[in-house]
Amino acid sequence: MSAPDGPGGPDSAGGAAGIAAVLWDIDDTLFDYSGTDRAAALRHFEAEGLLRRFPTPEGALERWRELMEFHYARYLTGELTFTEQRRERARAFLLEAGAAPPGEAADDGPPRPLTDAEADAWFERYGAHRRVESGLFPDVLPALAALSPGYRHGLLSNSDAEHQEGTLRSLGIRDRFEVLLCSSQLGHAKPAPEAFLAACEALGLPPGSVAYVGDRPDVDAAAADAAGLHGIWLDRAAALPPPPGVRRITGLTALPDLLRTLPAGR
Repeated sequence: MSAPDGPGGPDSAGGAAGIAAVLWDIDDTLFDYSGTDRAAALRHFEAEGLLRRFPTPEGALERWRELMEFHYARYLTGELTFTEQRRERARAFLLEAGAAPPGEAADDGPPRPLTDAEADAWFERYGAHRRVESGLFPDVLPALAALSPGYRHGLLSNSDAEHQEGTLRSLGIRDRFEVLLCSSQLGHAKPAPEAFLAACEALGLPPGSVAYVGDRPDVDAAAADAAGLHGIWLDRAAALPPPPGVRRITGLTALPDLLRTLPAGR
């Protein structure tokens, strides 16, 4: 197991009593969102007859990811609801593919946009492919076991609470976390400090007694640090050195040792 990178490394002061709780990101931290999305999207596009409309399957996936990032950013700013960003992704993808709505014969003119009901049904079919995948990273359960009962656990996600409740229950891990806070209910999204502070308040703990683990160095680790927590970047790819001042681990097996080095307070 490699040593953690960044501040709070092996030479730092502190011990197991320093940190009282771990807040976790969900997607691509506990749940392999990217991996399951790739597999499900390919199956769904094939079933819907869409892959042949793109030069390559990778091209279809890349455009799907770009549309997700664009419309999800609109959701995070409050421009769209969680359901609306899904509808916009489905509409845009089919229009760019030049595909008529399912069950409707193509004609010589451009395809029309999906109605709300059609977009919801299209996304539900995609979701059925997602549900085939388990998606829990293999180091999650061992890490939670190693950190319990020594630390309390909570969740903070830039997402919708009802959606993430369903994800966590399908993964069989919802009962391992005391609290679940999501941007759609908070009115604040990471990297805003208000999101992190609301999660600490829900746990009844000061920020300096809480570590936050997420898969992004900026929105998760650096933003948690700026809010007064101990931010930790979970960099599973380990392709590049960590940015200056960012704590990094490349797998959850390294997390218990890192937590023991972090002092309470900042």
